[in-house]
Amino acid sequence: MCLFCKIAAGEIPSTKVYEDDQILAFRDIAPMAPTHILVIPKTHIPSVDGITAENSNLVAHIFEMIPKIAAEEGLTGGYRVVSNCGADAGQTVHHLHFHILGGKQLSTEMA
Repeated sequence: MCLFCKIAAGEIPSTKVYEDDQILAFRDIAPMAPTHILVIPKTHIPSVDGITAENSNLVAHIFEMIPKIAAEEGLTGGYRVVSNCGADAGQTVHHLHFHILGGKQLSTEMA
């Protein structure tokens, strides 16, 4: 079982921001912005490459909830949503997740 599956199962504690029966959002332990939240499906999907017709409704649900989570966090000036896919992109936990970054003016540099 991967790290994020253990967090979703409650085996590893996290600072939850949002949870429902399909997804979990929690604060990143090494934030790269004043607000840095990870949003994960509770079902294991290894990365963006693992999104299929069968599970894309779960990803759609995540993207429906991201604006609500951002609003609850007070990110009224904007925020960034990032998903790393594979080692070359910096994906260190191979469980699909989306970073919500905000709370300050972010750099326009993406790399």
